[in-house]
Amino acid sequence: MREIQLRDAKANLSAVVDEAIDGKPAVITRHGKRQAVVLSYEEWRRLSQVPSFGRLLMAAPARAGDLPARNRSRLRKTDF
Repeated sequence: MREIQLRDAKANLSAVVDEAIDGKPAVITRHGKRQAVVLSYEEWRRLSQVPSFGRLLMAAPARAGDLPARNRSRLRKTDF
């Protein structure tokens, strides 16, 4: 990913956007510090739709024999 100074990005914004659309994002720097990233809308959409951990677990291809059997002999006995 290339870095470009803010003043250069302003002067060449169309080119920076065209490159981002072509899959070449750019990091915008101000006073030598990384401040922003220009990337295509499609890439941003792909990155922003990260599923939750729960959805990832639900989508896992688990079968009945994939998990270890429960050892009931180690359960604690309680008096109620």
